[in-house]
Amino acid sequence: MTQDAALQSDSNTADLDCARRVLAAEAEALTSLSSRLGAEFPRALDTLTRDHGGRVIVTGMGKSGHVGRKIAATLASTGTPAMYVHPAEASHGDLGMVTKLDAVLALSNSGETSELTDIVTYTRRYEIPLVAITSRTESSLAEAADVAMILPDVGEACPMGLAPTTSTTMMLALGDALAVALLERKGFSSADFQIYHPGGKLGRQLMKVADLMHQGEAVPLVEPSRPMSEVLLVMTQKAFGCVGVVDANGSLDGIITDGDLRRHMEGGLLSRQAAEVMTLAPSTIRSGILAAEALRVMNEKKITSLFVVDEQKRAVGILHLHDCLRAGVA
Repeated sequence: MTQDAALQSDSNTADLDCARRVLAAEAEALTSLSSRLGAEFPRALDTLTRDHGGRVIVTGMGKSGHVGRKIAATLASTGTPAMYVHPAEASHGDLGMVTKLDAVLALSNSGETSELTDIVTYTRRYEIPLVAITSRTESSLAEAADVAMILPDVGEACPMGLAPTTSTTMMLALGDALAVALLERKGFSSADFQIYHPGGKLGRQLMKVADLMHQGEAVPLVEPSRPMSEVLLVMTQKAFGCVGVVDANGSLDGIITDGDLRRHMEGGLLSRQAAEVMTLAPSTIRSGILAAEALRVMNEKKITSLFVVDEQKRAVGILHLHDCLRAGVA
């Protein structure tokens, strides 16, 4: 090994050692936070979710502010209306964003962040609930708050013990814990999640059949007595490669596919009626099922379309494999 290669190897080792020290320190801090969490946590949940009909206003300065923005976003996306208000901007008019129906979640490692003074004073003046996340029990913020969640006394991960690292990790994790606990209290479901996440991969995964299916005149349906000469025209016009055969009440009795046409090609196909050619008991799906589940069924059955039926087994729509693929459902 050359001298340069040896130096590079030593540098890589030192870098990895540093990374592992930081991760180990932060993991240890989270374990400590978890073990000392007590009655103040459910009290904080009660305070943030009292019957006020307002939002959770998250605030913090510097690195705590960056963490606060993420906490506010996580709360909002999991069913708890929330927004971030910059404490310095609050002192210059943005206090008007905070109403008497809201609750405030304030973040400060020291608990003595001067920029928080005005918004904290505002909450006390108008009896707005205040929850604090800080590292010092006797700090101004902790003493002013209705509920104070105190972070364990552990050092920062940087070698000088100055850069906010471990403390902000604990704040962020505690914010996640609050959001998830509130989510579970409210019985927030995957359907609710899809409402707040319509875009991106997550939104696509949570799409339902109802979001993608074809309805009304687009659905290829015929009655059992329809001559096959007309059935072929419907199949061609609707372009799904199949038709559903429904009774007088709209219930799906069977399906006619390209495969059925080939199987009955001999013996006067065009002179027959739909009921003579159809395959009974076709695979179907409900509109409230996730589109990903419908795609799985189509893949397993090796079919390209599924009729959508209601509780009375009436055909209310049709979903094609390509509808799922175009929507990014996979």
